[in-house]
Order: sequence, then C-alpha cells, then structure tokens
Amino acid sequence: MVDNEVKSILFAGVGGQGILRASDIICEAIMEAGLDVKKSEVHGMAQRGGCVTSHVRYGKKVYSPLAEPGSIQTLISFEKMEALRYLKFLRKDAAIIVNTEEIYPPAVNMGNAPYPEDVVSFLKKHYGKVISFNAVELAQKAGNMKTANVVLLGAVSNLMNIDQSIWQSVIKKSFPDKLVKMNLAAFQMGIDA
Repeated sequence: MVDNEVKSILFAGVGGQGILRASDIICEAIMEAGLDVKKSEVHGMAQRGGCVTSHVRYGKKVYSPLAEPGSIQTLISFEKMEALRYLKFLRKDAAIIVNTEEIYPPAVNMGNAPYPEDVVSFLKKHYGKVISFNAVELAQKAGNMKTANVVLLGAVSNLMNIDQSIWQSVIKKSFPDKLVKMNLAAFQMGIDA
C-alpha cells in the first residue's frame, strides 16, 4: 500500500458463520504483508444466531480498531439481510460483498416480520460496487459448507493489495493439514466469484 490512508473493512453476519475466524485470517494476512492492523469484534448472542460483526482497519499506522460511521470502504456481509443493518458505516463509494444466503431471524420465523425482498437490487441501486453470490454453494463445491467464510475471504482478497502467496501461507497456517486443501479451494472459488 503506497498511501497513508487507513482502510476499513466490516464483516457482518450471524453467529456460527465463521466471521471471527475470517477476520483473524485477514488480520494475519495484513500483518504478513507488513501493515499495521487493528480489529474489534462484537459477538454478544452469537451462539443463538444473533448478529456478529468485526471491524478490521489496516494501513501504515492504525490508531483505532473501530471505524467511524460513513468511513468503511468494504462491507463483507455473510448473510444477505445483514448488509442492510450496517449501511450507515459505509462510504458512498464502498464495495459490498454479499453472501446471498438467507438466515431468518426469530421475528421472521415467528411470522411477525417479513424477510426483506430485493436486498441485492437495493444495494446495487445505491452503491457502485456490489458483488453477490451464494458462498455456501461454492463452499460445498470446495468440500464443506463451513468454508463459506474462506470463500468470502477469496472475494475480498481481489480488493486488497496483498500478494496471493501471503494469503495461501496464512490459510495453510490457519487450519489443520487435513483441511488446508479444501480451504485453499474455497479461497480460490471466492477469487473467481
């Protein structure tokens, strides 16, 4: 990274989707690339399907792990509706990566509220760069639906100036040997998506 600008990424999703693991991996890749990185995470009711977020900020020197509203350049939404919850944090020129998976919150499951329609269309209407795909389907092709978080990392790696060899090295260190090949395949599927 040539400039001194601090970059901000927001991971958002539902408990159990591997958001915190993905944010750990991206932080490791950023450090391996020689940049400063700070991370903050919120996972209050994660085990019960509640919202989970992680702010990742990186650059030459980062002083705070939390991004100000209106300052995030990249949102990675692990669940479609979760993208809508955090729009206030995004810059107008933000890139949004959306897993099109739908996980209904309790209000929807109980019939008290509808699941929002046309989420991706709404995002594309208001933001210039919206990348959407079903990360779970791609993860299943890689060998296990639990690698959807790594598929999403592959997609965001296209927006970052970090060499692919660093990503591969970090993924190899982040998983037991028997899971490395599958996660590398998932990462590549995210790059290709």
